[in-house]
Amino acid sequence: MINRSLVRALVTSAALAGTGALLAGCNGEDMSLANNAKANQPVPPKLVADMTAKDMDLQSPILVRLFKQEAELEIWKQDRSGRFALLKTYPICRWSGDLGPKIKEGDRQAPEGFYSISPAQMNPQSAYYLSFNTGYPNAFDKALGRTGSQLMVHGDCSSRGCYAMTDEQIAEIYSLGRESFFGGQKSFQLQAYPFKMTPTNMAKHRNNPNMPFWKMIKEGNDHFEVTKQEPKVDFCDKKYVFDAIKPPGSTRDPVFEASSKCPAYAMSDEIADAVRDKQATDLAETARLIAKGTPVARTNTGIDGGMHRVFAARVPEGNTGLSEPGDGSLSLMARAPGTVPSHVNPPKAPADRAPSENLLMGAPEQPKLVAAPAPAAAPAPTRVANAAPAATSQNDGWFSNLARKVGFGGGAADATASTPPSKPKAAETKQPPRPEASAPKTTAPKPDTKHAAASRPPLKPSLSDTPAAKDNQVSGSAPIVSTNSFDSRFGAVK
Repeated sequence: MINRSLVRALVTSAALAGTGALLAGCNGEDMSLANNAKANQPVPPKLVADMTAKDMDLQSPILVRLFKQEAELEIWKQDRSGRFALLKTYPICRWSGDLGPKIKEGDRQAPEGFYSISPAQMNPQSAYYLSFNTGYPNAFDKALGRTGSQLMVHGDCSSRGCYAMTDEQIAEIYSLGRESFFGGQKSFQLQAYPFKMTPTNMAKHRNNPNMPFWKMIKEGNDHFEVTKQEPKVDFCDKKYVFDAIKPPGSTRDPVFEASSKCPAYAMSDEIADAVRDKQATDLAETARLIAKGTPVARTNTGIDGGMHRVFAARVPEGNTGLSEPGDGSLSLMARAPGTVPSHVNPPKAPADRAPSENLLMGAPEQPKLVAAPAPAAAPAPTRVANAAPAATSQNDGWFSNLARKVGFGGGAADATASTPPSKPKAAETKQPPRPEASAPKTTAPKPDTKHAAASRPPLKPSLSDTPAAKDNQVSGSAPIVSTNSFDSRFGAVK
């Protein structure tokens, strides 16, 4: 058996050997002064004790989840039952852009979606203490022509398109990833979301132009929630596909290509049934909230990211607009994990937005109230199998159809989609109802249909997604080195 200490020494040597290449990261990264000892810090004893209490091994696989609006990073770890359980939640010190996916180089957006982190993406020589590359753009992003490079999760609490933690936080996160690789995990999954994919958030953001994309990645969230297993991710027809298996009677696994038509594939009965039940419950609750008159969240064009409220009292002098008297700042400061450097620029709200309305610290939003319209009779939508949703609609009627389908409010429509003319705030044109996405099935799709997933029409991402800011991002163009050999593990630089 190979001595673990020897393996660690080899990995460290490989990392040191890889410091010759200087790449640009979120803010332009200089490797020359890096100290590799920080990458070998042990997992803190308290965290090891927490693993023991939760029946986890130190070197069992991990999974990372990020939520922008809540400004939280979750570490999930596999326990001895084989399922993932939440180990620890870290408040994010700084993230960039607005809610929504990254579209192009320089838009300062932090990515959203599903990414795979290999050992070669771990950077022990980061100028931002420690980091790992998210792997953006993935195959889905590339199929849509999205651009950007060197998007990281790193320390230093400073971000221009990345997710930034404190140095103390990233040291823990890095050590957990390192140990999972030593335990045999080839890569860990990173799931990045705009917010926690709850019915409340889906109702509040129902008219956001990114909603088609968010509904698509919510399906991956649902797979994880019901199975507590890392969902298998594939791409075809410019969309995500989760937990696909070969269809009944086939001897070959389906071959997926992000820009090509989806092949025939199926899903296990157990997963399909569990996901269908969760989606039905979520849809019903979302419809109830809409019919109840849940206010619609603003689209916050011009916002440059956010930070968790525990850091609000620790940013440099100069009022940030993020912390107000009487909000418990002193107690928050005492609980804030890690050191916030003096050079950190706190996020700022747009000029037309009051500090109390700012969502940047992960606090609940305070959007303008939009009254729900009076219930109006509407014909039931026609079901069309495998029909693709309209990609250009900002408020495509999906929630309106949902409310009618489940019977809440006697067919109440979306609060912003069809306000009667007598209402002075009616600003949007009523959109025609679109076919509702049917529940997933386990049988293979008909080979002559446009989309292969049987009874699961694709949720096409909106091509009208726009970045929140236009500021330039300093970023390198060097590709990520991908290798599983110990000679280059942890040797990639940001």
